[in-house]
Amino acid sequence: MLGARHVSIPNHLLAALPRKDYRKLLPFLEPVKLAFAEVLYEPHARIRHVYFPNDCFVSMLTSVDADRVAEVGLVGSEGMIGVPVVLGAAVSPFRAVVQGGGTAMRVKIADFRREFSESAALRRELFLFTHLLMIQIAQTAACNRFHVVTQRMARWLLMTRDRVNSNEFRITQEFLGLMLGVRRSRISVAGSNLQARKLIGYRRGTVTILDQRGLEAAACGCYKTVKDIYAQAQA
Repeated sequence: MLGARHVSIPNHLLAALPRKDYRKLLPFLEPVKLAFAEVLYEPHARIRHVYFPNDCFVSMLTSVDADRVAEVGLVGSEGMIGVPVVLGAAVSPFRAVVQGGGTAMRVKIADFRREFSESAALRRELFLFTHLLMIQIAQTAACNRFHVVTQRMARWLLMTRDRVNSNEFRITQEFLGLMLGVRRSRISVAGSNLQARKLIGYRRGTVTILDQRGLEAAACGCYKTVKDIYAQAQA
């Protein structure tokens, strides 16, 4: 179970730490600004920092072949980018790309490993988050295999909304196609479907969710499954 959150700390994982553990980690937390489409990790590259998002969110992408990639996970203020380090790995299996620009707290690997080894509370929160992220990755894989593009798009938009805490955010059709592993033409058709049902609006690269409940009904059950599991962990 995640610890009681300190409301002044925007990253939920850090906010769940006991105050003494957070204060011990604080000198190593470097504030950084992350830009849209910025690459934090490349596949098989050494991880040099872990990131705790504040108001940004990051996609984890895996390559299908030389020309195609697909999103397998999405992380925002609920967690940390750099989970392989928690499991003892030194390199990233995924490409980590900033989907929504904003701020984060960055920690050098040497400092993180030391604090991770010394703080039972930090290990507990990170092991729980790793478990939740594994559930999200598994559900995303099943979703991409069995559900239609319109359902998957609705799920992705809702997941993004939860992480930015806003009904409006920036995303291009090209980038969304990359995230869902489909061609832009299919994204256009799915987006037009959602717009015709007055669930979303789209203008100049910005999506606005007009009817959240309607969008939830249009999404596949994967969205609710993962959201409920995260909510139970935070209770």
